[in-house]
Order: sequence, then structure tokens, then C-alpha cells
Amino acid sequence: MKKILIVDDEVNIGLLLSKFLTKNAFLVQATTTGASAMEYLSKQEYDLVLCDYRLDDTDGREMLIKIKENYPTTGVIIITGYSDIKLAVELIKLGAYDYITKPLYPDEILNTINKAIDMQAALNQNVVSETVKKEKPKSLQMDTAEFVVGQSPASKELMKQISLVAPTAYSVIITGESGTGKEFVAKTIHLNSPRKDKPFIAMDCGALSKELAASEFFGHEKGSFTGALYTKIGHFEMANGGTLFLDEVGNLSYETQAALLRTVQERRIKRIGSTKEIDLDVRIIVATNENFVEAMQNSRFREDLYHRFNEFSIHLPALSQRGKDIMAFAHNFLAVANEELGRNVQSFSKEVEQCFLTYNWPGNVRELKNVVRRATLLSETEHIQLKALPLEISTYAKAAVIESAVENSIMRSAKLNKPRDLKNAALEAEYDTILNVLREVNFNKTKAAKILNIDRKTLYNKMKSIDLDN
Repeated sequence: MKKILIVDDEVNIGLLLSKFLTKNAFLVQATTTGASAMEYLSKQEYDLVLCDYRLDDTDGREMLIKIKENYPTTGVIIITGYSDIKLAVELIKLGAYDYITKPLYPDEILNTINKAIDMQAALNQNVVSETVKKEKPKSLQMDTAEFVVGQSPASKELMKQISLVAPTAYSVIITGESGTGKEFVAKTIHLNSPRKDKPFIAMDCGALSKELAASEFFGHEKGSFTGALYTKIGHFEMANGGTLFLDEVGNLSYETQAALLRTVQERRIKRIGSTKEIDLDVRIIVATNENFVEAMQNSRFREDLYHRFNEFSIHLPALSQRGKDIMAFAHNFLAVANEELGRNVQSFSKEVEQCFLTYNWPGNVRELKNVVRRATLLSETEHIQLKALPLEISTYAKAAVIESAVENSIMRSAKLNKPRDLKNAALEAEYDTILNVLREVNFNKTKAAKILNIDRKTLYNKMKSIDLDN
């Protein structure tokens, strides 16, 4: 029998929960303070802790941190008398399975408890397989034409999360900037799940109008409305038995979200114009580049739908935050581009590598892929050179070099105890002006000198003074 520890300073709530959970075949212990709860945990293992957020001697946040530090194999659910989205997100990030508000409804809390225990069991099994069995982890199946596994801490954590959640049936929320590879992650989860031989259906919610949403999701019968010239199978029905990936789900209208909520809850649909219900067995993975917390606070996204989706969440870091993984991606995309274009480009010049590592990649992995494909096509040598890159990328890299040189020059002045007088302030402003003009003309020194109303020699001398004479 699974063991649950209830921590709530309201004695009556603890008693009611204890009776209810005991009837549902759990072994239950209830207490009223954080200190006594930690004492119970030190003497006996519990599968789950139900902890009220406000306690007389501490709060749920501190309890969560202590439990996860000292008893990582124990799941935690936080209970509170008020709803606070920001706090809920923070607690889940700290390791809580869920955050539920009073009043407590029996069916809802029982469902949440069972899911939390299952999730913690999966986590614990993963720990056992890594630390006790000492077996080499099974490689994840994936489409390396679109993505590559890097060696940065961010990449390792991402693959760990995917390998953990893939074998389960949990719904997943994937967040991250546009172009970070959210659909790739969804596909990888599907390919490593028991549903891998069933359909993976991707749906772009960002391009979905309110009028067509129901037909796209649920399908329609011929003649069910004007223009329905044939029977259409919706995305849910197409994905039955497999995985449905809803990209940019934050763009759905509030009305469409309500219809989607009913489907997710009931796990059945009816085509428009039909009276026949179709049972669903679909795993749902959703993705967005929006901030769900802000969307819910501004009433753009339903909180109840968010919690239905959020059985597990994965955040994808921006490409610029992944260090030398950038070059792992670049080399992978180069191999794909060579095969696609019939080229034999071997690698990247040192200048291009430095440029790639310096650039901020606002379009993330998608932008890098396009840049490498373009450079592979334009390359005249075995190693891609700077001239094969788009101007905005090489310009950005040059600007970063100049800014660093200016900063180093200012720091050297500070070390030499040069006074912060008007002369030095004017020099800093001058360097800033030169840098801005060079950016505007894509570092054409002749054009820059003309705009600055100085000759090329003077411009070179000024650039040389900040160690930028090439």
C-alpha cells in the first residue's frame, strides 16, 4: 500500500483527508506542523506528502525545498486556500508535482494523487536504473536531420527529461522561443513511447481561424454546413492511438479552448453534423513561445486547460545559451546540406566558427539551419568562409569585436587611473559614434569615413587606438 503524509494545521481537514484516503487503500499519517512532518519523514519512507502552503511554523515552499533535498524519492503536492499562478509555477519548478486549491473535491484530489505517485515512481525507477543497475542508458530514437544532441548541461538535461517522460502517457507542455526545436522534441517523445508505431499528427494552431477550428480538430460530415462538400476527418481522429502535437496552442481563441477542454476531459469527439461519438486514445503534446502565466493572468488562456496539459513540462533554451553546442548543430546541418545539394564542403573557417559563437541567433536552431544550407550552396572552397554568410551575421560579429575592444580600452584607462574627465568621456562617445556608423554601412570603412567626415587614415588610426586595426 502507498503511504501518504498529510501536513495541514487545520485538524479537521487532516482528519477528513485521512478518512477519505484510507478508504481508497492508502496508508495515511496526518500532522499539523512542518517540524513534526520532517520528524515523520526521518523515521519512515512516504510515497507522497500533501502539504498545506500556510503552516504555523513554516510554509509550503520551505517544506518542498527540504523534502526534495533530503527525501528526493518522495512526491509532493502543495495545498492552499487561494490561487496564485506565479506561485504555482514556482513550486512546480522547485519539484512539486502539483498545486491545488481549496475546497478539495474528492475525485479531483484522488486523480491528482494517483498521477503524482505514478510520476514519482517513474522518477525513482529512472534513478535506480542509473545508480544501482549501472546500465548504459538506451539511446533515444530521433530525427538527426532536424536536431542533434549536444554536450552542454542544457542539452544533457533536455535529453534526460525526454527519456523520463517519453515512456509515460502524460500530456506535455513544451515552451521556448520560436525556432528552438519544439516539434523535434515532441517527435522524439513520440518515437520513444509505446505509441511510436501509431500516428504522430502535428497541428499549427497559430494559423487556425476560430471559424475553422472545430472542423480541423474534430472533423465534419458531408453537407453539415455550407461548403462541406465531403466528409473530413479531424486531427484528433487522425491521431487516435498515437500522439497529437498542437503547436502555438496559445494562439487559440477562448471559445476554441473551451471546446478543446471538453474533449481533453471526456476523451471523445463528435464530427460536426454527426451524432456518433468517437472514443479517443490520444497523447497530447502542446507547444508555445508565449508566457503561459501572463496569458492566464490576462485571460487569454484558460487556467483549467493549462493544468490539463501540464502533467509534465519541458523548456527549451535559446540556441545562444547552449555554448559550443552551436557548432555541433552547425556540423550536423552541414552534413545534411551536403547530401541535399550534392556538395562536399568539409567544415567552417575559424572566422566563421567565431562568428557563429558570437552571434545571438534570434531565430535559434531554425535560423542556424538556414544559414548553413545557404553557406553550403555559396561556398567556393572546402571550408565555409565569412563571405558566404548573410551580412547581418558577419556584421553582428564585427560589432561584438569592436564593442569588446572599446570596453577593454576603457578598462585599461581605468586601471591606469585616468581621470573620468570631459576629454575621456568625449573619447568614449566618439568610439560609440564610430561603431554605430560602421554598423550602418556594414563595416565599409570608406563609406564610414565619408559619413563621419574624416579621411580613411584618421578612421584607421582611431580604430587602431582601440586595438581594432584589421
